Amino acid sequence: MDNSTDYKMLNDPQQTRSAGEFLIDPHQWVDKYADYLYTYAFTRTNNEDKARDLVQETFLAALEHVDSFESRSSEKTWLTAILKNKVIDNYRKASSGLAKKTVSLDADTGQTEFFVPDYNNWRPEQVPKAFGLEDDCPMLNKELNSILQRCLEKLPSQWLAVFTMKHMDDEKTDDICEKLNVTTANFWVIIHRTKLNLRACLQRNWN
Repeated sequence: MDNSTDYKMLNDPQQTRSAGEFLIDPHQWVDKYADYLYTYAFTRTNNEDKARDLVQETFLAALEHVDSFESRSSEKTWLTAILKNKVIDNYRKASSGLAKKTVSLDADTGQTEFFVPDYNNWRPEQVPKAFGLEDDCPMLNKELNSILQRCLEKLPSQWLAVFTMKHMDDEKTDDICEKLNVTTANFWVIIHRTKLNLRACLQRNWN
């Protein structure tokens, strides 16, 4: 990430505070955490500009609430928590108005062809085939990750939000449904359709 972004507020020496055993020093935030936070945001939005905006919003929000920093967590953990909330807000905005357009269970034709009803798992005969990668083959894994990233970029915003919160952030299903305003039934439809979409995309693009 380009650290030349104008974070003028970070130059205010009065913002440097201490809290318990931890020293909170906004002067160092960009150098120490910008790249990490950018990667966190980008992997969850697949949008470079949006990721940069979210990181900037995170720094500004942190400055505004610097007095709420507690010694129970490090600066990095605290900033990541703020960014996580920003990402969720972005998901909510992106999926706003899409909930009514989400397909119903009755419309999810073919779902039972791939998944065991009520268990949300692949049928044995439909389990995705292995890609033939070895654990000690970083180049092939890197290529697969690149393909997966491109496949994720093609997902509808709501699908990406649900899938990312479930499988990257390990959010509970009920929490995801509440935050994104989707029903439990539609949540599983989205998860199933996303798996099918990613499965097809990966197998289509992997040599």
